[in-house]
Amino acid sequence: MRGATDPPSSRILLAIGLLSAAALAYEVLLVRLFSIIQWHQFAFMIISVALLGYGAGGSFLSLCAARLETRFGAAFAIQAALFGASTIPCFLAAQALRFNPLEALWDPGHVFRLCGIYLLLCLPFAFAACCIGLALSHYRERLHYVYACDLVGASGGAMGVMGVLYLVFPGTALKVVALLGLVASLIACRGLGSRWWPVVLVLAIAGLLVLPEGWVRPQPLPYKGLPQALEILGTRVIAERSSPLGILQVIESPQVPFRHAPGLSLNAPAEPPEQLGLFQDADGMSAITRYRGDPATLAYLDYLPSALPYHLIERPAALVLGAGGGSGVLQAIHHGAREIDAVELDPQIIALLREDFREYTGAILDRPEVRVHSADARGFVAGASERFDLIELSLLDAGGASGAGLQASNANYLYTVEALGAYLRRLTPGGILAITRTVTLPPRDGLKLFAMAVSALEAGGEAVPARRLAWIRGLKTHTLLVRNGAFEPEDRSRIRDFCRSRSFDVAFLEDASAAESDRYNRLGQPYFFEGAKALLGPERQDFIRRYKFDISPATDDRPYFFQFFRWPLLREAVAMRGAGGVSLLELGYPVILATLSQAVFLSAALILAPLGVRRWRGLVAGSGRGLPFRVVVLFAAIGLGFMFIEMAFIQKLGLYLGHPLLAVAVALSGFLVFAGLGSAAVSRENRPTRPAMAWPIAGIVVLGSSYLVGLPGIFAFASGHDTWPKAMLALILIAPLGFCMGRPFPTALAVLSHRAPALIPWAYGINACASVIGAVLAMLCAIHFGLSALLALAMACYLVALTAYSTRSYPD
Repeated sequence: MRGATDPPSSRILLAIGLLSAAALAYEVLLVRLFSIIQWHQFAFMIISVALLGYGAGGSFLSLCAARLETRFGAAFAIQAALFGASTIPCFLAAQALRFNPLEALWDPGHVFRLCGIYLLLCLPFAFAACCIGLALSHYRERLHYVYACDLVGASGGAMGVMGVLYLVFPGTALKVVALLGLVASLIACRGLGSRWWPVVLVLAIAGLLVLPEGWVRPQPLPYKGLPQALEILGTRVIAERSSPLGILQVIESPQVPFRHAPGLSLNAPAEPPEQLGLFQDADGMSAITRYRGDPATLAYLDYLPSALPYHLIERPAALVLGAGGGSGVLQAIHHGAREIDAVELDPQIIALLREDFREYTGAILDRPEVRVHSADARGFVAGASERFDLIELSLLDAGGASGAGLQASNANYLYTVEALGAYLRRLTPGGILAITRTVTLPPRDGLKLFAMAVSALEAGGEAVPARRLAWIRGLKTHTLLVRNGAFEPEDRSRIRDFCRSRSFDVAFLEDASAAESDRYNRLGQPYFFEGAKALLGPERQDFIRRYKFDISPATDDRPYFFQFFRWPLLREAVAMRGAGGVSLLELGYPVILATLSQAVFLSAALILAPLGVRRWRGLVAGSGRGLPFRVVVLFAAIGLGFMFIEMAFIQKLGLYLGHPLLAVAVALSGFLVFAGLGSAAVSRENRPTRPAMAWPIAGIVVLGSSYLVGLPGIFAFASGHDTWPKAMLALILIAPLGFCMGRPFPTALAVLSHRAPALIPWAYGINACASVIGAVLAMLCAIHFGLSALLALAMACYLVALTAYSTRSYPD
């Protein structure tokens, strides 16, 4: 074996690169897999899990490095093999725990299941951390070789898995990740002199290649829409497509036909024609409707609340945001829209309608008046030059997790004050923005939406928002209209006629009465009307503050439309567990708190506790009085600051790039590479000085402050471009900030290497703990105070770190 002073062989460097790629790919892939099993708002938990694994692996290595380095080749190969061998079993075991946050109120055992998921999923990351850490320690004299391969591999893995997910299903991608780990071990074990180890690895790789796809297929919770639909006799999946944006599954139910028309009036003269169910990530069903050109078969579409704007504008130029299975496009066709622009984020949905079900749908997407755009809604609206008579958002994000109150941590930029303002600016004079959502009781998202519309109108200079608002309610859905101009008496008459003939209630009009709002679909009290009046009145803020749910308007800085939780709700829901208390549940926020408590406990147990094997007093002997406290503050502040900035960028990139998984991949790869380059640029041989810490932190503060002011404008300017050029711009923006963020940690370590080398394992452990906790804590801060406040808090953490890095910490 080569000595530690010799550069690592190309074989070892290749193994390091492959393993780093596999570890980051596994992290991004877990976000995708949990979108299928659970819901995609658990991305912050996966990041915390990965950091926990890295920290635990580092702590283990700090205790055993001396023994492992004597047999570096064997130790590296075994740890790499353990990573590859554990990825699939750990995921399957975590999936088998069937953690369901909806049951946590009745069954506290689900909290322990969450703990089990943390422990299982962090294990592969711990093996990877041991490998990379061991290589960094072994080749400490040629550190840059290992570091470069680690960074290149990790960046390639984070972005490469996105490309893999365009080609294969997530279960197969999981096999690819495991294969990379085993191949890295096989490459590393060459030259060890062992005959049996390569044979074992080759057999393991062969077994992995023939492993049936069904064995690694993610299994959604039984409470998601698709598993429930498949319980119907005779229902089966007839088409599947997969991409990084989601798994699409089309099902048919010949024995119990689908009749999917949420909000359909009981007065409708006809029922929907034959339909297929379209599910994305096993939830959020929309319908693919058979259409053979006969307008009579679409008559039911005129008896939905979303049909109202077509009775106010004749033959509009319509923009349908979120085309889905095509119901919005069919509704526009049925009502004679002269032009229809349909925007759909997932190109696989467009391909399904145009290819697999072209004949079934009557080729509606290829009609001369229909133009289809594969883009995210906000980006398309920002980049559009034309104006529209009607902009429609119908039942986007209306089911599944949102209906269960679990999307509190999901940054949704479709429903913010700024989003509504952008939609309104793209309307022609007299044009209408129509938003349809599911009715939830007690009312919450409807009132939050109304409050946002009022705020958007006021931000646009409207002194009397009431004259531009109309709101109707059916049994299952409600539709809010916001007009680019006032609703005239003739318009209000048409709205009342529309509601009367379909037994819909007028939730709000400028001249409406309370009796009109609770006439057909009776609630016993005009909740919607009273809420709308209060939100338009002078006591609006007091009403929002006193309301049972959090209905404060969502903004681009605080884009959590589905965050309704308030603490009194939990007590009330628990007290009413046996009497319908589930309708009060908004569990997204309590789940974040439960995750935070798990992160604190497990990071202390798996990272700090192993380091506590040695006695603390003995560890810090001779290091100077008060230094341990400075070490804690310094490395905790650096860890928290780093994670707060990274999590804020992940959330902000969700708006810019249009999808959370791509935002995670770009942010992780960008910060990892450029922070790594910043760390590599730190000279550990020079005497530590205060400027060595001061100028990177100054750069963080200056760049962070500039991004606070400038990012919204930059993203707005570039949002109309294609996805990958936008991703490149995001990486360019991350580069200088990430480079500065990579310098404080190794600079602080240089101090310890001179003053108290025995404290270095503790510094790593404290920083890792802070990072694990920071990934979850960042979500709580963003929900409460906004993303700008989170960035400001991150800069404050770095300033605290600079304060802790005092001249008294330097060697004499």
